[in-house]
Amino acid sequence: MTTLTAERPAAAVPTTTPIIFEAIVRKMCIAATYNKVEMTLAPHVIYTKHDELFIDAEVLARDGKPPKEPKIGTFKLVGLTGVRITPRAFTVSSLFDQGSFKYADTTLMAVEAG
Repeated sequence: MTTLTAERPAAAVPTTTPIIFEAIVRKMCIAATYNKVEMTLAPHVIYTKHDELFIDAEVLARDGKPPKEPKIGTFKLVGLTGVRITPRAFTVSSLFDQGSFKYADTTLMAVEAG
């Protein structure tokens, strides 16, 4: 039996996790606040790193404004607040590399191309 100590508590699963799974499966954008910035994101993958959950998502808007250039960003799931699915669908970004080494053996779910 494993005993948890103060040095290594169990990783908490954020309550937003099912929303992220749904958004990835349905290829729907999410709206959320990250570092006090309201964002619209197209989540492409959810994965683990150092016992924490992360998503890689294309940033479609920051405070209502589109980015200067397309980019896939990495977001720690516990840092996203007010997460909700929007009615906006997305297509898989050509910037997303599903075969990246950072997803090896850590991917929980990723978008399917096509």
